[in-house]
Amino acid sequence: MRLIFTVLFFFSFVYFNASASVNNHGIAKLDTLADEKFPTPAANHLRLFYLQRDPNTNTVAYDIVLNKNGEADEDDGPVHAYWLRYTDKGQREELNFIQRKFAYGLNIKNVGKDKYDIRFVSYKKIPLTLMKGSDGKYHIFVTISKRQVILNRIFIRINGGAFWSPNVIYVEFKGTDISTGKEITERFKP
Repeated sequence: MRLIFTVLFFFSFVYFNASASVNNHGIAKLDTLADEKFPTPAANHLRLFYLQRDPNTNTVAYDIVLNKNGEADEDDGPVHAYWLRYTDKGQREELNFIQRKFAYGLNIKNVGKDKYDIRFVSYKKIPLTLMKGSDGKYHIFVTISKRQVILNRIFIRINGGAFWSPNVIYVEFKGTDISTGKEITERFKP
C-alpha cells in the first residue's frame, strides 16, 4: 500500500524553511511558495482542475463529463483524466492502465443528487467533492486552510527516487476561496 501511495507522487512533502500550521486534515499549511516554472494549461470550460509534478512539465487534466442534459454523466464519468504532453508537442494523451489504477486515477462515489465523493486511487485521505457551485457549474471542492475552496491545481514536488517510489517533498493544493474569491494555497506532507 505504501508503494502505491508513493507512486502517486501524491502527498508527502514539507517545504524547507517555512513555518506551518495544521488544518483539520492534519495537513501543514506553509507560508512560502516555490518558484515553479510550469505551464498553465489553456482554458477549457470543462476543466475541473489539473495536476503537475516533477520531473517534467507534462500535466494531468481533470475534466467534467456531461450528459446531453448538461448534468454530470454517471455512465461515462463524471470525471475524465488525461495527459497534456508538454514535453512532446503539447498533445492530449490518455492515461495508461497503471496511471489510472495506481497513480492519477480517481475513485468516484455518488453521494446525492449532483454530488460526488472523489478520492485519488493513490491517496484516499483527502476528500474532494464534485458538485455544482453557486454559478451553476460543476467544480471540485476541497478544504484548504480551513476554508472551502474550488480546487484549481495540485502540484507534487519530487526530488529523485525511483518509478515505484519517488521521493515526494511536498504536495500543494491551490484553489479559490468560495466566500472571498481569493486564491488559497496549502502544502502538506502525506
